[in-house]
Amino acid sequence: MIQNPIPWPNGAKCACAITFDMDADSLIHVSRPKDGHDRLYPVTMGKYGPTVAIPRILDTYKRLGLKQSFFVPAWCIEQYPEAVEAILKGGHEIGHHGYLHEDPIETTADQRMWFERALDVHQKVIGGKPAGYRAPVYNVNEAVIDLLMEHGFRYDSSLMADDIPYAMKTQDGELYEMPVHWGTDDWPPFAHYSEIGYMMPVKAPSDGLQAFWEEFDAQYEAGGFFMLIVHPFLTGRLARWRLVEKWLEETLNTKNVWFARLEEIADHLDGLRKSGTWSPRVDSLPYYDGPVLG
Repeated sequence: MIQNPIPWPNGAKCACAITFDMDADSLIHVSRPKDGHDRLYPVTMGKYGPTVAIPRILDTYKRLGLKQSFFVPAWCIEQYPEAVEAILKGGHEIGHHGYLHEDPIETTADQRMWFERALDVHQKVIGGKPAGYRAPVYNVNEAVIDLLMEHGFRYDSSLMADDIPYAMKTQDGELYEMPVHWGTDDWPPFAHYSEIGYMMPVKAPSDGLQAFWEEFDAQYEAGGFFMLIVHPFLTGRLARWRLVEKWLEETLNTKNVWFARLEEIADHLDGLRKSGTWSPRVDSLPYYDGPVLG
């Protein structure tokens, strides 16, 4: 079912990453810049992520021996240093996720400024450059890819052109795409956030999460790549995380799965290519030279 499947370490049938976008309350500040600071319900909804959900998630990961990837706006890195320190202490990866969760395409004029401002925070607080990037709201254009190439990023995780990791190539270089899609994102089933224009009918934890497990089953059967894209203030809530934790326990006990940070997956792909064992499908950019309807 998957063309060109990736051979995973130790004969694992599927690579898995349960990734978190720790946006905290950045969303209300970027969407309502004049009065977001005084909209207390969305502020507290966001703050739940780093203050309550992140410790819960990290406890589960520690107990199960998992090290995973987190994408954090740089403003949140500055605002919630205890959560960031705990993530790093657990051996997890923190990727670039903008500065204040600004939409890269809507801020094209200032795109480099925001991107590099966030990089400066990573360097100052975390002590190095992140390996990977996930665009706020998945909005990527050619200028974003150019910035990733210029700054030596190893992977992006914002685009949707395959079931498994692939390569994106431009005249300036190449990086891996760790593909996302809305079917494994917790925003559609759980985001009820009128201030930023989302009014999803909130599903019961079992209903909202069931679609994810069906996606996993298909990837596992095909020997593929399964990644959740979830938010601490949504899926880190008590009832939802309880079900994720049970799924993790069952999967670890009954399935041959490699749970890994996305940077570890990039390392593995590099090794396969170096040995001649496997080569990725390559998308060459740009896809188009200009508007299709001129």
